Amino acid sequence: MIIITSKYLIQNGVRGLTLFPFVFVAKNTDLEDEILMNHEKIHIQQQKELLVLPFYIWYLFDFGIKFLKFKDKNKAYRNICFEKEAYANEKNLNYLMKRKFWNFLNYSFL
Repeated sequence: MIIITSKYLIQNGVRGLTLFPFVFVAKNTDLEDEILMNHEKIHIQQQKELLVLPFYIWYLFDFGIKFLKFKDKNKAYRNICFEKEAYANEKNLNYLMKRKFWNFLNYSFL
């Protein structure tokens, strides 16, 4: 995981963004924020499991389906299976040690 800070993220209300193997964080983000870093590490693991490119295809497809369903980009984003897994487990700093392979599927139809 390679961390890069960016002033452009916070301007768009984004604290972190993972594009394997990079994690982009807002310029003034506390890099010791364990919850944010754990959230992004969960995305790194998801991307590795899907061999990176299929992750992005699935992510965009899931976002599109959820956007059609909710008619709201923020609600669609929060309901993407990858985001649901990451948000649900970001405070559990031991999650990745116990996480099962392709566990994001458990969040696909919730």
